Amino acid sequence: RFCLPLVPASLPMMATGEEIAPALQDSWGDFWLFRFFVNAAGYASIVVPGFLLIQYFKRRNYLETGRGICFPVIKSCVFGSEVKSVHQDDGSLPLRAEPTESSTARQVFKLLFCAAGLQASYLTWGVLQERVMTRTYGATKTDPGEKFKDSQFLVFMNRILAFTVAGLYCALTKQPRHGAPMYKYSFASLSNILSSWCQYEALKYISFPTQVLAKASKVIPVMMMGKLVSRKSYEYWEYLTAALISVGVSMFLLSSAPNRTVSTVTTFSGIVLLAGYIIFDSFTSNWQDALFTYKMSPVQMMFGVNVFSCLFTVGSLLEQGALLESLRFMARHSEFTAHAVLLSVCSACGQLFIFYTINQFGAAVFTIIMTLRQAFAILLSCLIYGHTVTVVGGLGIAVVFMALFLRVYARSRMKKRSKKLPPGEAPVQKV
Repeated sequence: RFCLPLVPASLPMMATGEEIAPALQDSWGDFWLFRFFVNAAGYASIVVPGFLLIQYFKRRNYLETGRGICFPVIKSCVFGSEVKSVHQDDGSLPLRAEPTESSTARQVFKLLFCAAGLQASYLTWGVLQERVMTRTYGATKTDPGEKFKDSQFLVFMNRILAFTVAGLYCALTKQPRHGAPMYKYSFASLSNILSSWCQYEALKYISFPTQVLAKASKVIPVMMMGKLVSRKSYEYWEYLTAALISVGVSMFLLSSAPNRTVSTVTTFSGIVLLAGYIIFDSFTSNWQDALFTYKMSPVQMMFGVNVFSCLFTVGSLLEQGALLESLRFMARHSEFTAHAVLLSVCSACGQLFIFYTINQFGAAVFTIIMTLRQAFAILLSCLIYGHTVTVVGGLGIAVVFMALFLRVYARSRMKKRSKKLPPGEAPVQKV
């Protein structure tokens, strides 16, 4: 690790009056900003040599001059086949399978299966996420127990299982011929790792309901990032719903509940981490949207991104010596081991349910299911972990979900209208 005595001088307090809780921060090495830079340095130790190698192979015109056993690997990683799909339907989403003479009962059963799978996967994931990051393990009458602090290890656990599931799926099913240079997945992978790390780390400073509402408001930075990265344009109703979401989130955050505990206090560090999550996640979705111009399936995207995610996280954990430390924590607390494994299983299975639901019923139905899931997640968190919500905060939550459903309705109306447009008139792109 870096020299800890130098850190306090270089890390000013993030906001006047904010204190670092002793239970959360035993040393400056546990401060989130310090860990963020240490993790980033670990990723840079892999990214920088990789970037230099890519530039070297491109300058050497390796496709014409390269030979030997490594040629296919280097060609796939650096150059790919450079074959892009001519048509790109709805960005990162696969074409929806049209029902072929399927009975109504069968379709209803499929819909219930998808809804139950998504709700079970992500509600369980949310409950376990809050349990792992905010509660202690091994507590007794004489020992207060200890908290698990390394969010990066949880990201690694999630990604290694998602990589395994996606790899098995690609190996057992027929997939399109892969054409994208592998290194391009690293950009989405890096932003995905950082967004997940911010998401886990934020739970040390904010309540889970606050985090869920922040996720619901990410359509705003997604729109901004879409303008910057993909040069997209948006309809008036998208700006209106984004404004309503902002108002609802502000009402919830500014409402003050009586007798707030430490676990429900929204701190400045929590807001910064949530902003980091939203920004990184917005870049991930837009970069993946651009990558889908290559002919690939969503599961191939899942596999490619998680290959680099595993590489980055395990490299950074080994450099910090945190991998063995986390494994020792797992050995001391079998309950944590069960929670971490189940957390990863829910994350990987949830992604597969996402692909299947969109393929069978389209993006609108999927969005409705996931919006309901967010509302259930807030309710479940309040019931299990005792979070309090004021009347104003409850109204803010209602405004947010009203805006989300309005967004789904307006988008479905726009899609129906776009089907009636003449061939030369393309509809405005959506997020």
